[in-house]
Amino acid sequence: MSDLIIKTATEEDFFKRGRKIARLADQGKSLPEEHVISFEDPAEVLRLLTVARITLFRSVKAQPGSITAISERLHRDRSAVKRDVDELAKAGLLQVAPKVLPGHGKMKEVSVTAASFRLEALVG
Repeated sequence: MSDLIIKTATEEDFFKRGRKIARLADQGKSLPEEHVISFEDPAEVLRLLTVARITLFRSVKAQPGSITAISERLHRDRSAVKRDVDELAKAGLLQVAPKVLPGHGKMKEVSVTAASFRLEALVG
């Protein structure tokens, strides 16, 4: 798993990082093994990373599984966990993928995209 960084950044910062990565690729150099999720407003980071969602991330990291299994483990309503999984997956912290169960059909398994993430916020 690559590094996952959640940070605040401007549109200019986003394109500056893109140009830097493009230059490295053009020069045939290795690209950074990191995934960056950036927000312009620190308040958006706080809306995404609630206490319940951080707890959910940690639970999925410890034991990936179905939304039903995770909600039972966390003693939370399944629909609330589903909404949180959807938001964290949309942001790139979790992934939901079909998994074939031997003799039992299939399920959607929730797993983390990185073992941990780093938060960087500049409040101005």
